[in-house]
Amino acid sequence: MSAIERYDKFELKQKARAAYAGLAIGDALGATVEFMTPREIAHQYDIHRDIIGGGWLKLDKGSVTDDTEMSLALGRSILGEGRVEAVAAAKAFDAWMRTKPKDIGNTVRRGIMHFRNTGEAESPRNDMDAGNGGCMRTLPVALCTLGAGRDAIVEASREQSHITHNAALADAGTECVIDLVQAGITGASRAQLRQRADELVTQFPLFRFDNAEIENPGGYIVDTLKAVFASFFRTSRFESCLVDVVNKGGDADTTGAIAGMIAGAYYGWDNIPEFWLQAMSKGIVRQCTEQAEALVGLSPVFLDEDS
Repeated sequence: MSAIERYDKFELKQKARAAYAGLAIGDALGATVEFMTPREIAHQYDIHRDIIGGGWLKLDKGSVTDDTEMSLALGRSILGEGRVEAVAAAKAFDAWMRTKPKDIGNTVRRGIMHFRNTGEAESPRNDMDAGNGGCMRTLPVALCTLGAGRDAIVEASREQSHITHNAALADAGTECVIDLVQAGITGASRAQLRQRADELVTQFPLFRFDNAEIENPGGYIVDTLKAVFASFFRTSRFESCLVDVVNKGGDADTTGAIAGMIAGAYYGWDNIPEFWLQAMSKGIVRQCTEQAEALVGLSPVFLDEDS
């Protein structure tokens, strides 16, 4: 293997680490202002930009919510199986719910209870319930399928997301986020990422985010991704992207988490502010970064090079 190939492999791992740390940072930053309106945020914080905990969940400083916790649970199941496997993922989510987490969405709870009661690792199709819960935890899929074909990525995405969220819009949005994360990790340009987001808009115009002033984005995948894409594409730094999106309020831990994984993948580790890393729970950052390296190590990009 040439020196540049070794450097590329190192860079891929660093970008994967940044994406996972970005998810956790966005989650922790947004949790403080979750369910607040932009006006309420401005009144209390002017601009909310510090990881301080609190919020309606009364979190400790640097703690995270279900976005990061479910991602880590999914990642553990993937590492245990060597691939994305629906039953293993459902069991991991079930075990997580039994810990009585502080935060769990109604659709997530319903999907896990469906698995617990029936053994079926797929919720019934419901296109009227296109929430963001499958998307918020999709990063482990993006990492372990890096370099896989489109069909394999779609299959892996739906294996995990359909446990709780089985809807066409949720599928499309989640698969677009995977695409953006993988493009960022592999060094795609901003224009190339924008092209991928625009392809989603072309397929489903509801996701159009140009000139959209999104306030209080809720758990609906369309509102979530409109807010995330608007913030990512109108800012030029990791920090400004996350600050912009969480100050929209609403489901701010999830918009922060999804923006964080995309921005982390694109901007890389060196562009994550040190003061945010220092404010985070060290245990969470360690779990995220270690899992990121292990997951991307399962991907076709790494397995093909090692063969």
